[in-house]
Amino acid sequence: MDKLSLFGIAIAVFGILGGQLLEGGSVFVLVQLAAFLIVIGGTVGAVMLQHPLNVFVTGMRMARWAFVTPHLDKQQLIYRLIAWSGVARKDGVLALEKQIDSVSDPFVQKGLQLLVDGNSAEKIREVLEVDINSYETLRWQAARVWESAAGYSPTIGILGAVLGLVHVMQSLGEPSKLGAGIAVAFISTIDGVGFANMVYMPIAGKLKILITQQVNMREMVIDGLSMIARAENSHFIQSKLNGYMS
Repeated sequence: MDKLSLFGIAIAVFGILGGQLLEGGSVFVLVQLAAFLIVIGGTVGAVMLQHPLNVFVTGMRMARWAFVTPHLDKQQLIYRLIAWSGVARKDGVLALEKQIDSVSDPFVQKGLQLLVDGNSAEKIREVLEVDINSYETLRWQAARVWESAAGYSPTIGILGAVLGLVHVMQSLGEPSKLGAGIAVAFISTIDGVGFANMVYMPIAGKLKILITQQVNMREMVIDGLSMIARAENSHFIQSKLNGYMS
């Protein structure tokens, strides 16, 4: 669980609600189901229209990364690559075949299989870089799902405000209904801007950071397996891979 994300969103909500209370307002005034439905429904619909299904679904699934960060143990992976290099130099790359089933990451497993099959360092890099490009492209597009939501949300909030004012204009002869219409108008704008700047945009930004970290780790794997294929010295491999830790 990413405690910083939870702490950050808690501070943002506390700041807004605390300011509302200090001004003498009620927190419950901010809870308007009609405004919420307009903003969320309109934003989701616009985002779905913009993105293909697989990109939209991937973006929704990746949202949890902002709060439950994927585990990336670079140091452990470096240890394994160095150990594999020692085995390959001593017994040959075919001796690594029994290591393939012990690898849980499909990307690393594929690379190790390419190495065992006797492919050159250039061939290994060529194949795995295609995988990296495909992986990175889909996830960047998925992160942009949240960016686009941040772009649409304030505009949909303004649309909700206009709808609320239209309701007010239709109810001028019934003063008891004016308050509800005005509330929807203002709360829609608050919801649109609030969700965009406190939820959607921060999630998009964090996803981009995590995608960059994952791509960087995959590039480290390519470097490590390529050096093993070239029968580089284990100390040299370790020195180069340690550069990825910074």
